[in-house]
Amino acid sequence: MPIFPQDIFTEPTDVDPDTLANLGPLRRLAGTWEARKGVDINPKAGGPERRVFIERNELEPIDPQTNGPQLFYGLRYHVHITTEEEDTTFHDQTGYWLWEPATGLVLQTVAIPRGQIAMASGQATADANRLVLSAKRGQTDYGICSTAFLEYAFRTDSYQIEVIFNADGSWSYVTDTVLSVRGRPAPFTHRDQSTLVKIKEPEPNPLVRIFAAKRAAGGNSGDVAKAEVED
Repeated sequence: MPIFPQDIFTEPTDVDPDTLANLGPLRRLAGTWEARKGVDINPKAGGPERRVFIERNELEPIDPQTNGPQLFYGLRYHVHITTEEEDTTFHDQTGYWLWEPATGLVLQTVAIPRGQIAMASGQATADANRLVLSAKRGQTDYGICSTAFLEYAFRTDSYQIEVIFNADGSWSYVTDTVLSVRGRPAPFTHRDQSTLVKIKEPEPNPLVRIFAAKRAAGGNSGDVAKAEVED
């Protein structure tokens, strides 16, 4: 059990509003990315199916977030996946990547429009070249929640994502989602893997853009930035 402070209400007073400067290992995820040769292994009635997919992943910085004394910097993301064979969306996913500088905690929240959400956690250093995060069904902190049908037919028992930051500036991931498929005697590991290349740099988070506009207009944005973050 983590050790938390007795004072659970007082927020930090020295918050830097510049998220991109404080993302730790997540800084290398910021931006818009594409991949054309991702691989998905999923369960079908006749056995595992392998699909090659096209991915676009947009990760943009959000303003600093606090839970009382806890401080997160993060990215809002949207993954959209299609295939060469079909125009329809193969997979859609949104959520947040979060970094707690004080503890090295890394979080990924996952929301997919088939009635499922999850929050995975891991630990990392600010200069880490590899991230591993996981979630398990039944946990009340870093867990998984699904619709009644998914619980009945394709129950998700665990989720893990491994991210590798490559020397050429790209990044790769492997996700393993362990499913209990109704009528099947053994768990099935649904795997996705891909390597993404940056096509666009991220925009600064909203607070930084506001202060930049005030600065351009001749205002003193430094004191305003500190005051608005504290609020």
